[in-house]
Amino acid sequence: MNNFTFLTKEQIFGKKRLEIFKKYERASAITDFSILLGGYVSNYYTNEGNDGKNHTGYWWTKTCLGDQFVPVVTEEGNKDYDNPCKRIACARPVLDFTLISNDALNKKRNKDGILEIEYGEYPQYIVPEILAKKLEKGYLTRTLTLTGKRYTTDLDRHTKSAEIFEARIHKEYEYCGKKYVRVLGELYSSSEILSDGTMIEEGTPYWISVEPIKWIIDEKTNIAISKKLLFSGLQFYKKDYIDVIFEDTNIYKFMNKYFSKEIIIENKIKNENRKSVQVINPYNLNYSQVSEEEIIKGAIESNISVFLHGRSSEGKSARVKQIDPNCVIIYLRNATPESLNGKSVYNSETGEMIDIKPTWLKKLEIVCEKEPDKNHIVFFDEITNALPSIQGIAFNIVLDKEVNGMWKLPDNARIVAAGNEMNDSLAANQLAEPLFNRFAHVYIETTVDKWLEWASKNNIHPAIYAYIAYRKDEALRSKYNGEKPNADPRKWEMASNILYKTRRPEMLRALLGTDITNEFIWFTKQKVITLEDILNDNYSEEDLNLNTGEKYMTVVGLLNVKEEDYPKVLEFLKKLGSEFISIFNSLWTKDNEERLEIIAESKQDIKKKIRKIQNTNMEE
Repeated sequence: MNNFTFLTKEQIFGKKRLEIFKKYERASAITDFSILLGGYVSNYYTNEGNDGKNHTGYWWTKTCLGDQFVPVVTEEGNKDYDNPCKRIACARPVLDFTLISNDALNKKRNKDGILEIEYGEYPQYIVPEILAKKLEKGYLTRTLTLTGKRYTTDLDRHTKSAEIFEARIHKEYEYCGKKYVRVLGELYSSSEILSDGTMIEEGTPYWISVEPIKWIIDEKTNIAISKKLLFSGLQFYKKDYIDVIFEDTNIYKFMNKYFSKEIIIENKIKNENRKSVQVINPYNLNYSQVSEEEIIKGAIESNISVFLHGRSSEGKSARVKQIDPNCVIIYLRNATPESLNGKSVYNSETGEMIDIKPTWLKKLEIVCEKEPDKNHIVFFDEITNALPSIQGIAFNIVLDKEVNGMWKLPDNARIVAAGNEMNDSLAANQLAEPLFNRFAHVYIETTVDKWLEWASKNNIHPAIYAYIAYRKDEALRSKYNGEKPNADPRKWEMASNILYKTRRPEMLRALLGTDITNEFIWFTKQKVITLEDILNDNYSEEDLNLNTGEKYMTVVGLLNVKEEDYPKVLEFLKKLGSEFISIFNSLWTKDNEERLEIIAESKQDIKKKIRKIQNTNMEE
């Protein structure tokens, strides 16, 4: 199974991190096998406990082409960078859970509600001293049973400049039904200590038990992440800067050449009622869920035309522009046969008819020729609002990738169309069945959560963000009756622009109607505790008796806080509740790396305080 990889830093830190890291710490325990291979072991512990098996190390993440240093997760769970040639960082392999779900054992949920499984096996922790003596005696007298399995590491565990991987083999032995490997100690620093308190000595043999690998599952993305740091002593890349894609790095090649095969001998299961062997996922398919955007991109890459369904204001055009900012848009509701198909004109000098390409095709050819290695979109917007005759012309273009039977679309041109549903637009026409069947169909619906996520990245006015977060679906959309303005996602974007420019919410009546505007104005007049009051401790416990709307508006008023004052604001937000901490953090960071780091460090400080209190209580 050659599917092992690492997490990206975006999956671990900040606003776009995996759901699992919103519940579970990033710091990870290092195994004794990793320590013996040269991995750095810290004095910090995970939340699982403060015994030797919960000492943390730091681990590699997936780098990007052009990164000088590799992003790592430190022993405290923070983000840092390290030289790709160094060997003391550890590996925390990642795998698609759908590929192993049928073979997963001992599925359970931990105290954080996270799904844990066991899959595969690997050398992990040192055995008790009495057992180690028995194993060493059996090894020296050649009475131990070899299982035939072996585990591979790099012969050179410490040298930074070595660029050639040389395999060191650790044979697996069986004793009393359990499995072990023998590892000779090599000193890399004077502080290397194993989980049982043993100090590593040069040339001393250590016996390590082969144990099931535990994985934690991010169920939203179906990503399985090894719970422990399983191995180290390998260079991420052979040079002290990264100039290749991740799949060409030393660490990736090692994982998928050796590690992937050594944790499981064969990826097969036997059916008790049949003599045949069934292979799990023989076609190496990825069964993880996909978003609408991923379907759109996948179809475009596969040169399949895409049709976007959805109500007006769902952001269909915005999605297309996000994929291809240079897309060519054709509004079919206003199109004529000549604007879509080109025209013929009479040349009085030659007495011949001249065929002239439509303007949109000329534009498409220019952008496609300028970037021949990139796909570019021609976007047929409002196709359901077009006349049947115009739909017929569009059908010919979609079917043959050709205009007027004479001009082929560029090879890197892709077709996307969009239209309103029949029950959402009085002007919509039924799409002809042959045309309908030529598309991959994606149905788009903007939920409040999706809109708020988009709003936080697109500078939507914080008062509007807070109001939508407070009122949810009741505010995001109101019913259109053909007589008065109504609210929808697009209108709220327009309202944000007006509010930034004029600071006069009464103007929103022209966009949203009187009722929603009046409620919005009421919402913005709520009693709040100001940033100045918080920084000066100028509020009482009685002042904290705010209703939900007042809490939202208070949060919005704190967004101008400077980075150095964030801890003070955080202490205040804790008194309002975790929901309002999340709202503030989302609005305040807006993918600002410095602020994301501040929030991550604050969470680590809280964990340290809790751990210190727990340790003090245990001592008492």
